[in-house]
Amino acid sequence: MTNKELHTILGLGIIFALRMSGVFMVLPVLTIHVSALTGANGYLIGVAIGIYGLMQIIFQLPFGLMSDKIGRKPVIIGGLVLFAIGSEIAAVTNNIWGLVVGRALQGSGAISSSLIALLLESVQERHHIKAMAAVGISFGITFATSMIFGPIITDMFGLHGLFHIITILAVLAIIFTYIIITPISFCPIKNDENLFVMFDKIKKIFTHSQLIKLNFSIFCVHTILILNFIALPKAIINLGFPLGAHWKIYSIVMITSALTVLMCVICCEGKNYARKILIICMSILFLSELIMLTNMCHYRMFLLGMQLFFIAFNLIEAILPTLINKESPKKYKGTTISIYSVGQFLGVGCGGILGGFLLEIKGIWLILFSALIISILCIIMSYILR
Repeated sequence: MTNKELHTILGLGIIFALRMSGVFMVLPVLTIHVSALTGANGYLIGVAIGIYGLMQIIFQLPFGLMSDKIGRKPVIIGGLVLFAIGSEIAAVTNNIWGLVVGRALQGSGAISSSLIALLLESVQERHHIKAMAAVGISFGITFATSMIFGPIITDMFGLHGLFHIITILAVLAIIFTYIIITPISFCPIKNDENLFVMFDKIKKIFTHSQLIKLNFSIFCVHTILILNFIALPKAIINLGFPLGAHWKIYSIVMITSALTVLMCVICCEGKNYARKILIICMSILFLSELIMLTNMCHYRMFLLGMQLFFIAFNLIEAILPTLINKESPKKYKGTTISIYSVGQFLGVGCGGILGGFLLEIKGIWLILFSALIISILCIIMSYILR
């Protein structure tokens, strides 16, 4: 890998981290602190939390298509500007509706597909899995640190102060984008095809059998992720760990999984093992759910299941975008990856709704059992891929 490729991966990893830290830091504190805003009630608090994901689903495809048409850099900067404006509106408002508008603007800056497309275009194909793994590691570290610092910052400066800091992080991401994203040899030619041709190509992307399998796989994987995040806190408490110790468990699990993924990627460098690794990871995903389901009273085995899940999940997150990139039309990589990103957010939404419903019915074991069943679908999908 060249120095230019390394610098690009590092730079885009920083942009990802700055933006996602603004998303993650509010998760542990939003439900608790939003109730103090004027007009807040249970329904509107739920809207304020969920509207971010809804706007991401709505705007992923337009942003991906726009990045194919006019280039990645202006779309990424435009999305970050929307995110910054939304964060500042949320920071200065004292009304729940102001927070809803701010969160909606944050979500409308749907640039994840453009960033992934740019990353895959910026490195040679044989380094794609390594590049995605590097971003996945930064994603995991960002998640762990955000879950720690979000409550600390909110306790010190309040919810308004937290959103002001998120605005600053978004501005830093814009500055990094200006500095880091320069014309590179792997960037595609901008799409100059007319609307009729574009709509025909988009239709083919939606009906492409291989892409359907890959998009369904990421939908299932993210559904399992959210089901686990609903079940895990209660399961860990039942195992005797107080709520204040959960961040330590998550941090150890995330760091261990990041190091394991890095070693796996280095060992498979330059080898065409993507499909085989995907099948193995989906099998480990199933095994992890089985271990957690059958060891809810044995903390060592349960934590082993958690660890296996996050190792498999992070590897899958690195492999699937590279397979999507191989199948996508040359001038429509942003569009193709945006559809993949929609699958991610639909999985998050489905996992949240299903998990909440199952938790009310039978509790944790039914959630983990459902995740186990969905993991079987993941294995089937990985086997029927070409």
